[in-house]
Amino acid sequence: MTAPTTATRTRGREAAQALAAEMSKLVSLPATWLTLGGTLVVNLILAVAFTVAGLQGSTGTKSAVDIGLASISYAQAGFVILGVLTACSEYIGGQIRTTLTAMPRRALQFTAKHLALAIVVCPAAAITAASGVVLTAGVLGDTAAPVTSGRVVGALSGVTAYLALTALISAAVGALVRRTLAAVVVLLGYFFIVGPLLRDRTPAAKYLPDTAGFAMWFPVADDASAVTPAQGALLLTAWTVALIVFVVIGYRRWDM
Repeated sequence: MTAPTTATRTRGREAAQALAAEMSKLVSLPATWLTLGGTLVVNLILAVAFTVAGLQGSTGTKSAVDIGLASISYAQAGFVILGVLTACSEYIGGQIRTTLTAMPRRALQFTAKHLALAIVVCPAAAITAASGVVLTAGVLGDTAAPVTSGRVVGALSGVTAYLALTALISAAVGALVRRTLAAVVVLLGYFFIVGPLLRDRTPAAKYLPDTAGFAMWFPVADDASAVTPAQGALLLTAWTVALIVFVVIGYRRWDM
């Protein structure tokens, strides 16, 4: 009767050690904090620019949430880059071989890396999103359109989840490509060029990761066929899980 319990404890301890190791690598990587810090600064600069533009226009038709989160479509690049760096840093100098020697169960190591990234990214995404809204609200004051607390909470939650899932997708693509520059070019090309082009020309594009993700925090209220925030969250989560599962299956077989 003790054998199953011992095996369970051993697997649980192995998983905890794998997560601790991946967390240690991620938080000790200077690029992690440089990327997150730079993204926060850029987001605040863009929020100021959008707020100034709003003051020069008809701010009464837009809320601080709408204006303060407009910069996220650009600031998401920082989370894309962080996801890629998290995955591709392992392949610099052959570090991946050392990692897999210490953690031979590749699926566990891959899962632990993504979980560590999620733990770091979620609070960073929340801070980034909230900072732009708070800054915009402080500058606009009473000139902005009123907004309910439910809308604020829903939008900030949607942005946080969107940025976190985008970082996880980027890490999976980074592990698939295994080259930092190539992965960044592919992802940024999709999020900033291919995705917007398809969104404007193809109705089916609403099911793609970026468009579905945008619906999580900028829902289209006057379009009955548009994806709702809940549907967007389900779609983006499904894309993330499917991509991670696809990559981890190959990851277990690749020659490192």
